[in-house]
Amino acid sequence: MPERKVKVGSSVGLHARPATIFTQAASKLPVKVTIAKEGGKAVDARSVLFVLGLDVRGGDEVVLSADGDGADAALDELEALLQRDLDKE
Repeated sequence: MPERKVKVGSSVGLHARPATIFTQAASKLPVKVTIAKEGGKAVDARSVLFVLGLDVRGGDEVVLSADGDGADAALDELEALLQRDLDKE
């Protein structure tokens, strides 16, 4: 199962708007993706409530994991998304 460590670029982290953008992108992917804080429990990246529950702040590092055909491409897409400041878009 491929994994990526990603530093969150949104200045306020994954609060309501950035978390919604992220989970919507994850929902469109053909593979299941999970997200976790470093050393924490992984949650379904398609659930805005689970993602909000992680309490990810700007500059925190998260671990993305995906399983299935296209997992690397899915992680590439979500990594690029998380590295941007989604609050300023």
